[in-house]
Amino acid sequence: MAKLIYAANISLDGYIEDERSNIEWTISDDETYAFWTDFQLTIGTYLYGCRMYESMVYWETANANGDQSEVMREFAQIWRAAEKIVYSRTLQSVSSAKTRIEREFDPDAIRRLKESSGADITIGGPELAGRAMSADLIDECHLLLILSSWVEVSEHCRTTSACGSSCSVSAASKAALFISTTA
Repeated sequence: MAKLIYAANISLDGYIEDERSNIEWTISDDETYAFWTDFQLTIGTYLYGCRMYESMVYWETANANGDQSEVMREFAQIWRAAEKIVYSRTLQSVSSAKTRIEREFDPDAIRRLKESSGADITIGGPELAGRAMSADLIDECHLLLILSSWVEVSEHCRTTSACGSSCSVSAASKAALFISTTA
């Protein structure tokens, strides 16, 4: 059975977007892209809310002009290969392949998807993830805590340290800590 994983970049004060609803600040270097690219290798389906989909659909045409780094091109290839389900009552059409719109969030449909999927599933967008959490559907929560560009993770944090049987913390890059919990 596939796992449903909530994965997000967050600021030190718990935000996933800035005051303009922008998430671009959360990935600033190839090291962070490499971290998320490695994470995406086991994902077969992305579940998105409308706003998260609108942010991520960039990857459908990323590198059209060839100015992306190798790790960003790899991330785009992985994203394009996966199935995508967008939960929205207002979105009329999608602009990416392998994508469909669902008008209502149905916990039973997600359970069936988990049972039938051969690869893990991620859920993106705080409102949608909150609904999945309330329905007890989330198996793992992966948070990449983005420190600021002037803070560097000290060398002693660069190895994984346990914080209980279901939580671990490790350095993902010089300015980001990865926090992982399991249900």
